[in-house]
Amino acid sequence: MKMHERLIEIATPWAEGRTVKDLRFGLGYSCAELDDGRSGIACTLLFENSGSCTHVAAAGQIVGSPAAEILGWLRNDNDLERAAGLAVFNALNASHSRNFIEGEAISLLKIDKNDHVVMVGFFGPVIPNIKATGCRFEIVELNPDKPGVITPEQGFKALAECDVAIITSTSIINGTCDGLIESLKRNRAAVMLGPSTPMCPEVFAGTRITQLSGSYVLDKARIQTIVSEGGGTRLLKKHLRFSNVMV
Repeated sequence: MKMHERLIEIATPWAEGRTVKDLRFGLGYSCAELDDGRSGIACTLLFENSGSCTHVAAAGQIVGSPAAEILGWLRNDNDLERAAGLAVFNALNASHSRNFIEGEAISLLKIDKNDHVVMVGFFGPVIPNIKATGCRFEIVELNPDKPGVITPEQGFKALAECDVAIITSTSIINGTCDGLIESLKRNRAAVMLGPSTPMCPEVFAGTRITQLSGSYVLDKARIQTIVSEGGGTRLLKKHLRFSNVMV
């Protein structure tokens, strides 16, 4: 089953009777609030010019929609609609108890000099610490202007050979997540990383993902304001709780 179908299947029962109270598409992140006050966020991908200044056809009619309907947007081809679906999933998941592990996400991977580490997505703040271990380190990135990166084509081969994988959860939104996870063949550890991460081990059961490192909304009003004003992780993080869950 594809990742978006897993997310929808697991969260659809949670969505029964719930509606979307607020949905915002910011330049860095999108956020969703449900009628019971739960909130979730997901990364907003930069969109290509579609020839129209309307990017979501349902705009103006989303508030009050059943949460299950917007969750189902994870099936759509529109990256903004998939971001909305993931934000709704994260809001629905927010009240579920998990065996949280506190600590810095990368340190939990216990990387050492003998490891081959592949990072999918350019997580600049954690790169120096990974390099400091002396491991073999490769970064897969769609933007070729980022320093020291390899192409996605090279990345699939590297993932098949690596000991540790660090995968951006934005891959769920751009539709590459399934291929990336399927590329893993011999890794001892793999983390889905970033504020968008669905902190739900059931979604990743049976895969080679071992760790989920993501966020929960602490102050929805501040999150909504920052998202609306174009803010990203640096500004959002003080209003989020970051944690880890093992799969």
